[in-house]
Amino acid sequence: MQKPPLGLYIHIPWCVQKCPYCDFNSHALKSGLPEQEYVAHLLADLEQDARLTGERPIETIFIGGGTPSLFSPQSIGHLLSEAQKRVPFARHIEITLEANPGTIEAARFEGYVNAGVNRFSIGIQSFQAHHLKALGRIHDPAQALFAIGQANQSGVNSFNVDLMHGLPGQTLPNALDDLGQAIAQQPRHLSWYQLTIEPNTPFYSRPPTLPDDDILWDIQAEGHQLLQASGYEQYEISGYSKPGYQCRHNLNYWRFGDYIGIGCGAHGKLTDTENQRITRTVKVKHPRGYMTLNRPYLDQQTPVETEDLAFEFFMNRFRLVESCPKSDFESLTGASLTVEQHDAIEQATSKGLLADSPSHWQVTPLGRRYLNTLLSAFV
Repeated sequence: MQKPPLGLYIHIPWCVQKCPYCDFNSHALKSGLPEQEYVAHLLADLEQDARLTGERPIETIFIGGGTPSLFSPQSIGHLLSEAQKRVPFARHIEITLEANPGTIEAARFEGYVNAGVNRFSIGIQSFQAHHLKALGRIHDPAQALFAIGQANQSGVNSFNVDLMHGLPGQTLPNALDDLGQAIAQQPRHLSWYQLTIEPNTPFYSRPPTLPDDDILWDIQAEGHQLLQASGYEQYEISGYSKPGYQCRHNLNYWRFGDYIGIGCGAHGKLTDTENQRITRTVKVKHPRGYMTLNRPYLDQQTPVETEDLAFEFFMNRFRLVESCPKSDFESLTGASLTVEQHDAIEQATSKGLLADSPSHWQVTPLGRRYLNTLLSAFV
């Protein structure tokens, strides 16, 4: 068993308002934003977790939410500079900040770059006003284009555009128009993913009418062709990038890497080679509880059971288009495949969901389409 590369996830939980499809740990702002107080707690949280790094440098940082761009560049800069005093940063670290167009002022992107951010992820979702309204977004199409323009002018190394498809009432031409507008802005990375209805959301209790399965498949297939023709390579189920601009933080997740999670409800995964154990961590979920000094930040610490390792590994690894070295399973989990798991791989191969070579597994295009079916064999 070996220690994989290490990332850091930082969660900022506040939004101007919560979108009806969102099941992330986010909270609508009801009063002032406690920027300085929360950053102080983030740093104290990181200081407690620093001992878990095993002296590995942090290779990537992802500041997600919520809406991290509600925080000023000064607060983000203070957070990053102080974080580096507590954990070592790799020389070519990737630092991503999520931003929403409705919270961006003209000079903010440049300020974030000066603070140390070298990658943005911009939550556009759609360029069409009626879709944005249905999704509960607070920005309009003009603000979306403005935010992308500001990112382009900021000097940042790369930025991602988040775009949804399969929206209420969406047609194939409508979806391809959205995608075409995104491509026209020439981001180096595009996350293009289907809207799903998650439990405990307003959309779950009052479901909108979504396109039928045939339309969804046509959107996926023709959108994929458009992205490829425009020079974007698919490297993950919903991740497309220009060559060399994949999101390294997400790649570390999908390759079963380790990551520390700090902030409200943040999740972490850590490998303990000495005790041959992988542990999942979860921090206190609600901001009030997280910023209460009389309780620890860590809410849950759960070892991954041996019988769950194959599902956990493949659930991540099979999202990627790249093939998976078979040696990674044992070196990253400390386990060997059981007879039942070998049988599951044989069945997936016979159904055309997986290609099995002496050294690698490769999810096929059919396997990516029916990924849940492929993964269910390892439950």
